[in-house]
This record gives sequence, structure tokens and C-alpha cells, in this order.
Amino acid sequence: MGSNYKWQKWSMAAVLGVAGLITTQLPARTVRPSTNAAQKPAAPAAKAAAEYVGMDTCKTCHADVDKQWESTPHYKMLQFKQKSKQGCEGCHGPGSIHVASGGQTPVPYDFPKMTEQAISERCLACHQSRHENMEFMTSVHFRQGVGCTDCHSIHQSTDRETLLAKPQPELCYGCHREIQPLLRMPFHHRVNEGMVRCTDCHNPHGALASASIEPGGQNKQLRSSPQGTAVCTTCHVDKAGPFVFEHEPVVTDGCLDCHVPHGSPNPHMLKVANVNQLCLQCHTGSTVSNAPGIPSFHNQTTQFQSCTLCHTQIHGSNFSPDFFK
Repeated sequence: MGSNYKWQKWSMAAVLGVAGLITTQLPARTVRPSTNAAQKPAAPAAKAAAEYVGMDTCKTCHADVDKQWESTPHYKMLQFKQKSKQGCEGCHGPGSIHVASGGQTPVPYDFPKMTEQAISERCLACHQSRHENMEFMTSVHFRQGVGCTDCHSIHQSTDRETLLAKPQPELCYGCHREIQPLLRMPFHHRVNEGMVRCTDCHNPHGALASASIEPGGQNKQLRSSPQGTAVCTTCHVDKAGPFVFEHEPVVTDGCLDCHVPHGSPNPHMLKVANVNQLCLQCHTGSTVSNAPGIPSFHNQTTQFQSCTLCHTQIHGSNFSPDFFK
């Protein structure tokens, strides 16, 4: 018992001695404060999301705009939305940050500073579901850099239906100057008189290219077929057909093969002054034309009278292949 105790005591002393020797041989470790916290920049404070403040707050500064706007369809429609999101913020986005900065920070959708494409995309968020507007992003107007607010005045328009910046056709003449003199010709569609509107024949928001390309290859955004007959026969119903005996140019090329759509110095808005000259463009003795030639008893020298004097049903007939009455 005594010898075991002495052996254990000696073993413990040896272990402690070795541990002390190792400790004295190792260099002392210097503990330095971590610099990671100083090297990493502090995370930026998260920006508070803008909140809706209601139109009454907007009126504080924009009372003049709001008074005119309250009579428009936009205002009446937005009243049915959540109360805090109606009015100005329905289009411009939540305005709490704009208000807190005293107007220095713009609203999320500051239209005067936006591109035409961004403006149109914002408007189409609500309006694209209408069939009238579905093709606007592929329309000729959009590809030429025309945006919604180039034609529509959201706040100041007196047109309560379409919010046009100016009435038709004055608005259209702003770009389509070449059409204005045609509508002042002796024979013209009565657009200036207010009996016909540009949008009766054209869809300014676009149309499928396959449904509005004229024979010349230009997309006029017509509300009709490529021949243009559908838009014309909306008013000229007696020319619509179908007929038992059809005049092929009417079916294949359409009304614009013989007529100038906006206006002409010639009766019936024909492309040429004399009807016979128009008919002879196809009805000749040339082998190139598939149209029947002029019969021998039609002497154009001594009997220079209008072809339509006899061929009265020139657009088509249910009784005569020669388009007699």
C-alpha cells in the first residue's frame, strides 16, 4: 500500500515537470483583436418601400392638375380600386417617398422623364386587354417612336371618351401632313367636315400586318383585309357582294386599284380623270393582260363615251357577266 502510493506520487510529479518544461520552451502567443469587423463595410440600411398616401395628399401640391383629372374616365374607374391606391398613384405609383422629400425624389413613374416604350408599357398594363390595343407594341406607330402620351393627354384632355390631346383630324395631321391636302380635293372623304374620322378606317394602336398591308407593301393599320375592301364596304354596303359575277380586280386588288382613298380631283375619287383610260389599263389587246380586250365595235375614236354608261354594275353583278344592269 505504501509502495503504490509513492509510485503514483512520483509519476504525477514527472508528468507535471515535463509539462512545465514544454511550456517554458514555447514562445508566448500574442492575442490580437480581430480586424475582420473593421475591414468589412457596414451593410447599407435597407431602403424603405414607398407606400400609398392617397390622392388627398397629392392635391396639396397638384390641385390644378387634379381638378381637371377628376372628370376623366381614369379617375372614375380607379375609384373602384382599393381606396389608398386610387387616383394619381394608380398610374404614378406609391408616393410616400416623393412626399417625404418635398417633391425632390420623383414618383416611381414620372412620365415626362420616361421613354415612349416605358410609358406605353405602363399604360398597356391596364389597356392591353382591349382588342383595340393588343397589337400596339408591334404597330407602325410604336416602331416609329410614338408613345401613348404623344396622342393622349391624360390630365388636360377635353375628350372624355379617348382623352385625345387634340381632336381628329387635327391630331393626325400633326404627323401625316401629306394626307391633309388630299382631304381638301374636290372629291374626298368628308373627314374635315366631321362625317368620317381617321379612326373609322385606321386603328392607330396597330393591326395585324397580314390584315392591313396594301398592295404597295405599306402597313396602313387598316381595320380590314389586305385589299381594303372590308373597311370600304362598311359604308359602301352596295359594293360588298358576294356577287355571282365578280370583277376580279375588286376581289384580288381591292378598292385602291381604281380609287384614291382620301381624296382626288376626279369624280368617285378615281386615279385618272377619264373612266375609259382607267379601264384600258387592263382591257387592252396586249397578250400580257388576262383581262378581255375591247370588242371591235367599241371604237374609242368615234365613240368616246364612258365604259360605265353600259357596264353599270362594274363592282359585280348577279345577272350579267358583262356587268350590265
